[in-house]
Amino acid sequence: MKPTFLILIAAALFAAAGAPGPGGPGGLIAAQAPGTKPQGAPGNPATTSDGKPNLQGYWNNQAGAAPWDIEPHPASFQVPAGDGVIVDPPDKRIPYQPWALERRNELRDKFAFEDPQAHCAPSGVPRQTYTPFGFQIVQPRGYVVILYEAEHVHRVIRTDGSKHVPASARLWSGDSVGRWEGNTLVVDTTNFNGKTWLDMTGNFTSPALHVVERYTLVDANTIQYEATLEDSTMYTRPWKMAFQLRRNTQQGYYLLEFACHEGERDLQHYTDDTGRPKEDRKP
Repeated sequence: MKPTFLILIAAALFAAAGAPGPGGPGGLIAAQAPGTKPQGAPGNPATTSDGKPNLQGYWNNQAGAAPWDIEPHPASFQVPAGDGVIVDPPDKRIPYQPWALERRNELRDKFAFEDPQAHCAPSGVPRQTYTPFGFQIVQPRGYVVILYEAEHVHRVIRTDGSKHVPASARLWSGDSVGRWEGNTLVVDTTNFNGKTWLDMTGNFTSPALHVVERYTLVDANTIQYEATLEDSTMYTRPWKMAFQLRRNTQQGYYLLEFACHEGERDLQHYTDDTGRPKEDRKP
């Protein structure tokens, strides 16, 4: 990533980790939307006017260094160390088929500059959830809509019982349909274009990706997020990531304009130290 973008990411991570909680400076819960019931005790969350759990408000992820690498990794040039967010398999590694692991390693070692997000393309699902910028959830009847600060991406999740769009439709963020299981929003996403990566380390995807996410409201300010990924063309088995989302209670918070233009050349990746294929580097 170019230095200015890395500074933005670091600042966003700092803000997410240090966002004040209830009772602290600026510790005001985001205003409830009209027609919603106030936040209740754990297990009895606030509801919208149509009786669904109320996820509305501003949120920050607690995914640590996952934007750089979702697997455990040591610190390296411009990359902080991290434990990863994979919870299954137990070794916290993506269960790649041999050819796919070889391709991931090639992308990581020689073509890091090809990360679509670095060129301001949409981050995709589930990466958009742990990109280190805030997002807002709103719930018009029959939908859950997520407005992301990063890349100005918005995501419409239909909860009206409709089916997926035809398989010929291929999208950066896929096609998402949701249903409610108690306090959990379950989101099924297919129809990907296969162009997104899962992080900055070359963990790529294919059009066959299928993601099932679970957003569980565990208390007024916490969502437990899980995503199960399956793709028989490149993984040996389904695998899962998990982390928490925390409500942003900072008074006066709002989503900022994200100045990123698709097709950004991201010249930092073409220096001798980062991103350039090793065989092309200067001796």
